[in-house]
Amino acid sequence: MSIPRSSRRGFTLIEMLVVSAIIGILVSIAASNMRSVMSRARQRRTMADMRTLALGVDSFATDQNRFPAAAGYALPSGLSLPTATIGEIVPALSPTYLRTVPLLDGWNSWFTYSSDGASVNYALRSNGADGVPESSPPFGETHDFKADIILVNGSFVQFPEGVQK
Repeated sequence: MSIPRSSRRGFTLIEMLVVSAIIGILVSIAASNMRSVMSRARQRRTMADMRTLALGVDSFATDQNRFPAAAGYALPSGLSLPTATIGEIVPALSPTYLRTVPLLDGWNSWFTYSSDGASVNYALRSNGADGVPESSPPFGETHDFKADIILVNGSFVQFPEGVQK
C-alpha cells in the first residue's frame, strides 16, 4: 500500500537547493552593499578627522600668528609646501589646541601635513583607500574610493561625492 501524498512531511532536495540558491544570491547582494557602506563610512570619518585637525591648526595659527611648520621637505605633486606626517606637529597641537590629535585616516594610513610655517598656507591630505598619493590629483569632487582627500587652508579641494566606484 502506498502512502497518500498529502501525509508526507519534509522538503525535497530540489526545494532545499532552490532555497539555498536564493539565500546565496541575497547574501552576495548584501555583502557588496556592505563593502560600499563601509568604504563610505571610512571616507566620512577621514573628512571629520581632517576638519578636527584643521580646527587645531587654525587655532594654533590664531595664537601664534603662523601655522605649525612641517619638518620634512619632500614635495608632493600639486603642492609646493614642505610635507610631514601629522605626527610631527602633534607637540604643537596637543594638548592646548586638540586633546587628542587624529593621526590615522579611515584606512589606517598617516595623514600628511604641509606648511611653510608662515601664516599663508597649509594642507592636510589623506591618501585614500589605496594609501598611495595621487601624482596629479584632479581636485574637486571625486567618485572613486581610492582618490585622495585634500584639505587646503580649512577647505576641501578634493573630496568624495556622489556614487563611488
